[in-house]
Amino acid sequence: MTVGVCLPAYATEPVDEAYIRSLAAPGKTVLVMEYYDGQGKVSERKGYASASGFRATSATDFRVDADLTVHLYGIEPCEGEMVNRKEGFAGSCDDYARRGLETLLQSPKVIYCRAFVSETGAKAQDATCYGYYSYPGSLDTIDMFEEQLVSLGSHRIGRRPDGTPARTDLKEAEEIGRRGFGMWADPRIAGQ
Repeated sequence: MTVGVCLPAYATEPVDEAYIRSLAAPGKTVLVMEYYDGQGKVSERKGYASASGFRATSATDFRVDADLTVHLYGIEPCEGEMVNRKEGFAGSCDDYARRGLETLLQSPKVIYCRAFVSETGAKAQDATCYGYYSYPGSLDTIDMFEEQLVSLGSHRIGRRPDGTPARTDLKEAEEIGRRGFGMWADPRIAGQ
């Protein structure tokens, strides 16, 4: 029984890219929260739209409205201070990770998030989110926020209290990041 409670929202079916693209609205950033039950079925959907987009409130959270903050499940910034000379950054791991999330939030047409039904109504909800980015003639992609942030090295996979990775699905993304991207460019962080 506890296994079902610990499974993150990404344990459902792959995302339907055509459905996500269909949610786009001219001049707005659309955000859709889907809530899944224990059998991996959608039990509820909520939609939001913003003319100005959504803003990061921390390294792993962004505000949807006064009653809802989305927390990206299973990732975290490194600890302490870091330096990335190639990007001209020196400062806290939290600031670096927040910049990474702010970059992802700048221009998606649609943000599509999955959470468990138990998150419904909470002010801060653990979720896995995807962004639909479209620039006619050059880019048309749907990317998982957590995978992008971890592979770029602004975040790493979080750990459960027992030390095991919170997101085994992001292992390959973290291996990419550890090749010297983002926080991993600082040898002190590689030792964490």
